[in-house]
Amino acid sequence: ILDNASTHTFQPPTKRINDGDDVQFFLSSRAYTDIVTFMCQLNAAMFPRKDTVRTSTFHTRTWQLCDDNIPFSNTVVRLQELLKRLENMIEEALPDMGPRRFGNVSFRKWYAMVEERISGLLEEYLPPEVLEHEAQHNGKNKDAQVTAKDELQAYLMGSFGSAQRLDYGTGHELSFLAFLGCIWKLGGFPHAEAGVEERGVVLGVIEPYLTLIRRLILTYTLEPAGSHGVWGLDDHFFIPYIFGSAQLAPAIASVENIPTEGSLADAVDPADVAKAGVVEHERKTNMYFSAIGFIYDVKKGPFWEHSPILFDISGIRAGWAKINKGMLKMYNAEVLSKFPVIQHFPFGSLFVWERDPNAVQQITSIHSKSQPKPKEQFIVPQQTKTGLRNPMHEGVKAPWAAVGAQGAPFVGTAAPWAKGVNIRDPEKFESVRSSIPRGSEPTTGAPWADSRGGPPPRSRRDPPNTTAPVTAAPSAKKGDQVSLPAQAPVSDARGVVPSTRAPWAQDSAP
Repeated sequence: ILDNASTHTFQPPTKRINDGDDVQFFLSSRAYTDIVTFMCQLNAAMFPRKDTVRTSTFHTRTWQLCDDNIPFSNTVVRLQELLKRLENMIEEALPDMGPRRFGNVSFRKWYAMVEERISGLLEEYLPPEVLEHEAQHNGKNKDAQVTAKDELQAYLMGSFGSAQRLDYGTGHELSFLAFLGCIWKLGGFPHAEAGVEERGVVLGVIEPYLTLIRRLILTYTLEPAGSHGVWGLDDHFFIPYIFGSAQLAPAIASVENIPTEGSLADAVDPADVAKAGVVEHERKTNMYFSAIGFIYDVKKGPFWEHSPILFDISGIRAGWAKINKGMLKMYNAEVLSKFPVIQHFPFGSLFVWERDPNAVQQITSIHSKSQPKPKEQFIVPQQTKTGLRNPMHEGVKAPWAAVGAQGAPFVGTAAPWAKGVNIRDPEKFESVRSSIPRGSEPTTGAPWADSRGGPPPRSRRDPPNTTAPVTAAPSAKKGDQVSLPAQAPVSDARGVVPSTRAPWAQDSAP
């Protein structure tokens, strides 16, 4: 939570990551520390709890979807209403029924409506203490004032997918996590017992957000953004696998003792993700299986074939705590450390683009070396325009010709056997040519031409000089007279070829 938020200077979130070096800086920045801290804080709250009692037995408290016994604060309830309002707006932008190859263009209409109304929606559904912070000058433009609502709006609009590319991915999912983190920093969520408000955020806000996005994907057929195909964890989501695996991990007494192995006593087997019946039952109470169930909704065929990574994870025998630990490490490697995903994340005053003084020095891995490098800056010299150029008055210059040298005007090309003739001197070239006896100039002949001239000799591959059989029409009867095609015209002794007569010409015609 921010200190002295009333004097905080807000900044419009802007793009900062442009190449692989920026990704390395991000991994040691304050923004990265805040994101990971908030993620781990929510993850720890989803572990089952041991109720501390004085007797020798204890009761395990679990957190499931649609659990009426989980308390929600007023902020969580208001955010639920905001997400429901956004979902109802889908009815105002029905999908286009025309043929299409990728996402439905009506998603842009829905996105434009949300963008137009988002300012009023935030004022209506967010707590007043979040938006009442005084707007300070950003230091660059004295007339422009950036408010907390401006930063919140940027992260919320970035969490619905790309209206330009018609896709949705883990980068947009991260933007919604940052939106909730901004509200947390601004004191929008009330203070409560450790883990209570965090569970309300996960089950009361993040799960309804995932429900909204799933409907957007199904309605507008949004494409996966930055997906690895079948070799990715999921086409669109990641965080439900983190929080869902924590729901099935062993119970803990405090967040200081997070287990790395084991499962809840009555937890479902990880291998059951390949059983459609078990998935359909568990998706109602667990976020992990809710995400698996959506995969069954949009994909057909064997589970191991269209989701090999999730199928491999289901074979882990060390329990759900081991899966949860691996999911956190994979999220850091595949989302926070990958340029195609993190490049669109904006940085403002709540998630700051500054180096964290307590950050551990990042070790450059082979994946980091494969990130895009900054482009070199090339200075293009300016050329002075001196009017229109007439190429007919210019000679053809060789690549090694000096600048400013005057080209020769239309000089002929010398033959390969010419020696000692300066082809750049037209007078000498003409005098040499006139000395050659007429008729002895070399000419270019056809490949089959010889000194005797005449038509080319017959080849063994030529067809024989016989009349080809005539193909009669299908309606012709046996015995009908079939006219043969006329012979090719042959020239007479004078070399004159007779003209071709029209088919309707009479013999008496002159």
